[in-house]
Amino acid sequence: MKCIIIGGGIIGLSSAYYLHKAGHEVIVIDKTDMVDGCSYGNAGYVCPSHFVPMPTPGIVQMGLKWMLNARSPFYVQPRLNWHLMNWSFKFIRSANMKQVNAAAIPLRDIALLSQHLYENDWAADSAFSFAYQHKGLLEIFQTEANAHHAQGSVEKARKLGLDVALLDSDELQLLEPHTKIKALGAIFFKCDGHLYPNKLMQDMKDYLQNKVHFIYNQEVVGFETKDSRVSKVITGSGYYEADKVVLATGCWSRELAAKLKISIPMMPGRGYSLTLQDSPYRVNYPAVIIEGRVAITPMDGNKIRFGGTMEITSTNSPMRMNRVEGILNAVKEVYPEFDIPLPAREQVWFGYRPCSADGLPYIGSLKNIRNCIIATGHSMLGLSLGAATGKLVSEVVDEKPTSINIEAFSPERFN
Repeated sequence: MKCIIIGGGIIGLSSAYYLHKAGHEVIVIDKTDMVDGCSYGNAGYVCPSHFVPMPTPGIVQMGLKWMLNARSPFYVQPRLNWHLMNWSFKFIRSANMKQVNAAAIPLRDIALLSQHLYENDWAADSAFSFAYQHKGLLEIFQTEANAHHAQGSVEKARKLGLDVALLDSDELQLLEPHTKIKALGAIFFKCDGHLYPNKLMQDMKDYLQNKVHFIYNQEVVGFETKDSRVSKVITGSGYYEADKVVLATGCWSRELAAKLKISIPMMPGRGYSLTLQDSPYRVNYPAVIIEGRVAITPMDGNKIRFGGTMEITSTNSPMRMNRVEGILNAVKEVYPEFDIPLPAREQVWFGYRPCSADGLPYIGSLKNIRNCIIATGHSMLGLSLGAATGKLVSEVVDEKPTSINIEAFSPERFN
């Protein structure tokens, strides 16, 4: 069977990996040269701990407060845009405890599946060397309010069967003897792992190079359909016939799905990261700073990456260095010995995460376009859920029972 995958990020490449292994002819089309994007600049977490979706009770009020702070970790750029208003309405409706609790199990299940595949299918393969480590993740808090919230998070994680501990400030400091930490404590999610995304993406491209057909720098501009199926994928340079089509174009998926008359509520959420090589600063464990919403990851032996912010904006708006300044300020608050100057713009990575309206990815086939599979909307969890999403896509293509229940991820759940 000929399968066309539109999108060459981690979701597209993982889908190509499993579809090739299933015996299919695979074509990957991307509008870029596939050397950048959210699959490269993220924090590298493989994190079952992230079972709470982005829309939560209180996030709207906090977002309104943060809009007055140019260095805040969450920002929605106000503008007259129907897609933004539609997404915002559904986002607000999803920000309740019933939805949060309902999302926990499917997010846990897909994350655990993904981690299993990374550890047993990928890291165990000699063709890959992406510096995977299963060391755990620290969620560090500085305020009494977040300390109280952490107790509830630990209880929920344990009910979900995750390996987790609550640390006080002394126990936290013992884990990081190389630098002072200014905090009340941390949640230690022992269930989590991390890797170096840049190496992972290069490994995947190298592995697939002679196994699938890559088409670079061609943007898909439309589709030809016949009998409720996509018969041709049309690019600016021609067209390609396919038996199955996988739409995995990240934050651009909404516009592409619309060409098939499919509505996917989604907005791009811009994030920033800075990677230091041979840094004088050292941490043993990846960490999330709760108050500043900042991620810190030691990578590949000699690197440390700082990342954060969720900036709901258009993909053509200029980058904002004050967001990067906010990241570094948050790091300094917790790691007071880390004296990192604001870098030049060209040293900063930024990319656009595909944010669904309810914090769950869109994975599955379409009812009216029977040979089209959607795989997008992973927000900040694209890399974490990448391996599992590729596996699930291959199972959907082959019409096999899926490894986990994907009903919660239906691409048409808002229709």
